[in-house]
Amino acid sequence: MAFPKFPTGFLFGTADATRPGGEQDVALLQRLGAPGYRFAVSWREFQPGGRGAVDPDARARYDRLVDELLEAGLRPSATLYAGELPEPLVADGGWLNRATVDAFGEYARTVADLIGDRVPEWVPVQDPNVAGYLGYGLGTIAPGRRAGWGVVAALHHLLLAHGRGVQVLRAAGVESVGCANHHEPIWPLSEDPADVGAAKLVDLAWNAVPLEAMLMGRYPRDLAGLADEVVMPGDMAVIRSPLDFYGVNFFAPQRIGASAEGDEIPFRMVPLVGHPATDTGWGVVPTALREWLIITRSRYRAAMPPIVVTECGAAYDAPLVDGEVDDQARIDYLEAHLEAVSAAIERGVDVRGFYAYTLLDRDGWEAPFTGKDWEDGVGGKYGLVHVDAAGVRTPKRSFGWYADLVAAHAEGAPTG
Repeated sequence: MAFPKFPTGFLFGTADATRPGGEQDVALLQRLGAPGYRFAVSWREFQPGGRGAVDPDARARYDRLVDELLEAGLRPSATLYAGELPEPLVADGGWLNRATVDAFGEYARTVADLIGDRVPEWVPVQDPNVAGYLGYGLGTIAPGRRAGWGVVAALHHLLLAHGRGVQVLRAAGVESVGCANHHEPIWPLSEDPADVGAAKLVDLAWNAVPLEAMLMGRYPRDLAGLADEVVMPGDMAVIRSPLDFYGVNFFAPQRIGASAEGDEIPFRMVPLVGHPATDTGWGVVPTALREWLIITRSRYRAAMPPIVVTECGAAYDAPLVDGEVDDQARIDYLEAHLEAVSAAIERGVDVRGFYAYTLLDRDGWEAPFTGKDWEDGVGGKYGLVHVDAAGVRTPKRSFGWYADLVAAHAEGAPTG
């Protein structure tokens, strides 16, 4: 069997946005053979009040999870915030309130004190652009706010929390700290100047803001003035705290057109026609990942640390038939995107790892950063493992394919 080629030492793993599982899931990870596993600590469960007391059951569960991963020979990668904000902090304004950054710093220290000595890789804040723009701008994910220009404060505070988290984790002596930012190429609907302008605006806000803030300690020149009232002295230096890796969460490119008369926002998202789509309607364009990696590496050069694809996956709901799940579409998706990463590496991009999203189909909050998932609590089927209503796990064909891929690279077998 032929697989995409990767350099020696390339890290394969799986990622779950929230809700890490128990012993049976650790056993599945061990069976999969991928040495890395990304999980998120739920701030809402770990420290329900947002400050102060820690829930003892949650504390014990995360402590035990890390031990189980290490005993199974798996490299843990922990995320401190993946969209779950404690209710008291939401009531106080959430990320619109700068005090949430201070609360996050205290929370980061508490978690680092618990498991920082055993978890080598950390992400303080996942997808700050998603949490900021969709949570406080469009209001399509929790907390569902449409704060107008307040979205600028929310995003700045999320980025500041990222930087504060980096500093706290460094002080705790952890091995590696990075980010996991949602990025994608932004394509204009047409060559009409209005469409091109709208796409440029979205690209700046979505891609360039977190990139330039974290890597350069500044906001893009065309947008910088918008944040003047919320940026305090020293903020940008904190946000720019050095990273060991730059994590990219990639799913699909976006096509953007100019807004129509009467629209509340200055752009519109347009369906990506001419490409196959996943069950969530996201276009499948593997070359877009290669494009983003090559262009971004060229643009930021020495400022860009090694890159890790921290999430990449697709929602396909293949049925369980006679104890098997034939999800060939997911295999095709992962293979094509891994080939895109391999091609970027051949062009000189320093990519160190790839985390397939996700290990399990969840019966709860599968993908917290899509509006439908937040509203009804049920996400698309992204998992390598099918989970039925009773919680029974059944590895899909994609699970076996990914295990073979990992084994082939581990053994140094021909991969392509």
